[in-house]
Amino acid sequence: MPAKSRSRLTEADVTPKEVYLNRRQIIAGAGALALAGAGGGATAATLATVPSKYSGDLKPNTLHDITHYNNFYEFGTAKTDPARYADKLTTSPWSIEIGGLVDKPGSYALDDVTKGVTLESRIYRFRCVEAWSMVIPWDGFPLASLLNRVGVQPAAKYIAFETLMRPSEMPGQRSNLLPWPYREGLRIDEAMHPLTILATGIYGEPMPKPDGAPIRLVVPWKYGFKSIKSIVKITAVADQPPTTWNMMAPGEYGFYSNVNPQVDHPRWSQATERQIGGGLFAPRVPTLMFNGYGEEVAALYAGMDLRKNY
Repeated sequence: MPAKSRSRLTEADVTPKEVYLNRRQIIAGAGALALAGAGGGATAATLATVPSKYSGDLKPNTLHDITHYNNFYEFGTAKTDPARYADKLTTSPWSIEIGGLVDKPGSYALDDVTKGVTLESRIYRFRCVEAWSMVIPWDGFPLASLLNRVGVQPAAKYIAFETLMRPSEMPGQRSNLLPWPYREGLRIDEAMHPLTILATGIYGEPMPKPDGAPIRLVVPWKYGFKSIKSIVKITAVADQPPTTWNMMAPGEYGFYSNVNPQVDHPRWSQATERQIGGGLFAPRVPTLMFNGYGEEVAALYAGMDLRKNY
C-alpha cells in the first residue's frame, strides 16, 4: 500500500513486522488443528506464499474472529452458523466452470486454476455492509491472472460469479431466504484491478470452510457481500449480470456496493463502523471511503455519481 494510505491508520492498527512474522510461524505449526476446530477441516500443508506490495501493515484479527463472526447464509443466518455447519461441506474434488465471452471455456479443476500461480499474502481491511469490520490476512492471487489465462474477449464488460448449490451440505439453501445459488458480479475493470484477488487461504493455511473454501473472491474496497464464497462458476458477459442482494432489495444494495461513508444504508448509517475484536465497549471508528483504498481505485469511478451508482 502507498505510504499515504497507511498514514490514515492509528498506532493501534499496526503490527510490527517481526511480531507478525512470529505470529505466522506459530500459526503455521498449529494451523491445521486450529482450522479443524473452527469448522475448517483443513489438513493440507501450510501454503507457500510471498509478501505482496498490495498488502497493508495492519494488525489482523484472530482466526477465531474470522471464522466465528461472518455471514455465509448457505449455512444459516447467525454469525456462528458457518463455523457450526460448514464442516460438512465437501471441497475436494472441486472445479470451476469458466465460460461466456472467453477464448478457453471449460470446466477447470481447482488444481488447474491454481497451477503455476504465486500465492501472495495480502492483509486487507474487510468492511461488512452491516457496519462492522475486520482485518484479514488473505492468501491468494490476482483474479486478472486467471482471466488473462482463459482469454477474456473484448466484448466482455462484466464478470459474473456463482456459489456452489448443494442443499444436502449447505442447510441454509433449504430455505427461501435468497434466490439460490448466490450470484455476484464485477465490471471488467474492477475484476482486472490488481487489488482484486481469488483467495485460497487465510494465515498461510487453506481457506477455512466457514469463510468460503476452497476458493473465494476478495474485493477489499467493496462491502463484504461482493466477495462471493465457494465459487463454482465464472462467466464473462457483455451486460451487467444479476447479483443476489441487488435482486432482493435494489433500493438497499446497489450493484457497485463500494464502501462509502457518505451514502447510508436506508436502515443504518455507514459513517462509522464497529471493529470486531475491539471489545464490547470499544468506540466506533470512522468509515474510510473505498474502505481506505481510494488512492488505488477511485479512478475507476471518475465522473460517476456515487450516490446514484451506489
